[in-house]
Amino acid sequence: MKAVQVTDFGGPEVLRFIDTEVPKINENQVLIKVVATSVNFADIKARYGQYHNAGKPPFIPGLDAAGVVAEVGSNIKNFTVGQRVIAFPKNGSYAEYIVADENLVFLLPDKIDFVTAAASPIVLFTSYKLLADVARLKPGETVLIHAAAGGIGTTAIQLAKLLGADKVIGTVGSEQKIPIAIEAGADYVICNENVDFVKEVNQITNGNGVDVILDSIAGAVFEQSLNCLADYGRLVNFGNSSGSPGQIKSSDLHSSCRSVLGFSLGTTRNKRPELLKETADRVLPFLEQEQIKMKIGKQYKLEDASEAHALVESRKSIGKVVLMV
Repeated sequence: MKAVQVTDFGGPEVLRFIDTEVPKINENQVLIKVVATSVNFADIKARYGQYHNAGKPPFIPGLDAAGVVAEVGSNIKNFTVGQRVIAFPKNGSYAEYIVADENLVFLLPDKIDFVTAAASPIVLFTSYKLLADVARLKPGETVLIHAAAGGIGTTAIQLAKLLGADKVIGTVGSEQKIPIAIEAGADYVICNENVDFVKEVNQITNGNGVDVILDSIAGAVFEQSLNCLADYGRLVNFGNSSGSPGQIKSSDLHSSCRSVLGFSLGTTRNKRPELLKETADRVLPFLEQEQIKMKIGKQYKLEDASEAHALVESRKSIGKVVLMV
């Protein structure tokens, strides 16, 4: 089969289009013929050796995929050959065939096309877990979403509205990205290039701050976010695209009853995969009924994965970048 392999840690040039063996499955796994997969920022970090679940080169990158069941293990009862599915594979998704454990494979409703499906697993599952389960968003609350024009950002904006948020505020890194977050449904969008987002958020909320903040940037953005988090508010960190950790003081929390929380979909897939079945049951109907629309930025052929990585790494990508297999 054809696949893309990280041959060494480094830039997009370390991605190689190779021939390799079709992977074997055990009795509790499913073999899937991939139609499409997506590029996530975690793939970039894995290529540099900075992602906490990444292997050592050579390895096939990629976290999620959409395709058709090609073979099932002897213990598999819930899937049959020919079914359309999405999955979180065992060892990378940039390939013609992937292997996934049964509890990380989910039936794809017929109304959802493969490109939309490939763009959705990481961003849709993560967004739902962040808002519904970790932040425990309540109807009427106000949400601030950093990196609001990205794949998770545009998805989380839509989900926050569906879950009853009163106001959704987004921040973006450039003026060109403002329309993307607005199109996704954000009520206000702040460009970090030349505006103090804390001051703007506090003005929008009449000095009260927001109830929920989703932060994948960390560093200074994480630290500054506390200055616009309301009493009893929840700040959820789920990444560090800035490359720097954020520091907080315990005195910023107890008297205000605020919480700082962490989440990783990768850790959840590895340690508590059973939690994702309920998530799939909740989020896939949103896609099927077109209540959530995935923002597809650009599509590449699998062999052009290095170009796709270069685009995502440049931070000029909009929405999800998809690899067609």
